[in-house]
Amino acid sequence: MYMNKEKIRKSMLFYERNLSKYACRDKDAIRLKKMKEDIRTNYMRDADKVLHSRSFTRYMDKTQVFTGTDNDNITKRMQHVLLVSKIGRTIGRALNLNEDLIEAIALGHDIGHVPFGHPGEEILNRISLKHLNEYFCHNVQSVRELMVLEKNGRGLNLSVQVLDGILCHNGEIELEIYKPDTTKSLNQFLEEYNSCYKDIKTNYNIRPKTMEGCVVRISDLIAYLGRDIEDAKELGVLKKDIPDDIKKVLGATNKDIVNTLILDIIDNSLDKPYIKMSKKVFDALSKLKKFNFENIYYKSNTEESLANYEEIFTKLFDYYLKEFNNKDCSINKVYLDGMTDDYINNTKKERIIIDYIAGMTDDYINEEYRKMCENEKI
Repeated sequence: MYMNKEKIRKSMLFYERNLSKYACRDKDAIRLKKMKEDIRTNYMRDADKVLHSRSFTRYMDKTQVFTGTDNDNITKRMQHVLLVSKIGRTIGRALNLNEDLIEAIALGHDIGHVPFGHPGEEILNRISLKHLNEYFCHNVQSVRELMVLEKNGRGLNLSVQVLDGILCHNGEIELEIYKPDTTKSLNQFLEEYNSCYKDIKTNYNIRPKTMEGCVVRISDLIAYLGRDIEDAKELGVLKKDIPDDIKKVLGATNKDIVNTLILDIIDNSLDKPYIKMSKKVFDALSKLKKFNFENIYYKSNTEESLANYEEIFTKLFDYYLKEFNNKDCSINKVYLDGMTDDYINNTKKERIIIDYIAGMTDDYINEEYRKMCENEKI
């Protein structure tokens, strides 16, 4: 052997000596299937698996907030997840948590986001409820993509700690304190995952198993609030300033907002078994989130564009349903070709279609809709 693998792996794990007692260790990693060790830590390997996945590559053409702009300086989903990773690792290093685990969760947390951002997710949710009587949530789809769909239906065999952090990352819900559910087992994780399809309350109430998962959850908020304000101003969507009472606490720029939130979290969470903000900063964060919704997110799409997204999703779904057994249809030629027999034979066709649409980029769904219109002479 050209290297002492065991010695190098021990060197890789040397940093764990300085980890907080609340951090997740490499030895704690739980997997659905056994995996042969190499020199990397478990969570380093998970981050690498996500980074090299096909679904990660598709981040580059998925909407963050604003769809179809001709401004190349506007954030796409790819940049958002990298910002979450960087912010999370900064907090994690200051709190002596496992940065490799934080990175893996952060890189994979939005894999399940659909074309056209949250409006697209809402449309796909309505389609899923109508045809499957199941909710569609991007965090759940992120887990499904990585656990089931990647590698042609074999999944990536990520650790439960990573999958759980992704499932519980819901950045649309802000909390003053994030306390992990450290006793969560593999079976409990799977029960929560399956329950999210049937009970929307589960999706709002689940907590990450690890402190690292809690860090990613708050980092998601930190990464998008100030950045979305910058993008909205760049596009002329936002024409007013952040209210003074918020600026006095968090600052007026994305840089100041990110810095204030990170430092406040570190100050209030160091050597604690939870991630916490001060009351003053949490209240300002909640007000800023409300400000963004009222002045950016509710105005980021016109009624015409929302109606267009609705037509694209619903008509494509119906088209794939009608052409499901047509070998020349893209759902067979592009998506199902090479997928495992287990996935093809044991998955409802409605779920397969939703999986296919959910994984599309903005450009690809537009192109598929154009081709459908040509074929159907719409």
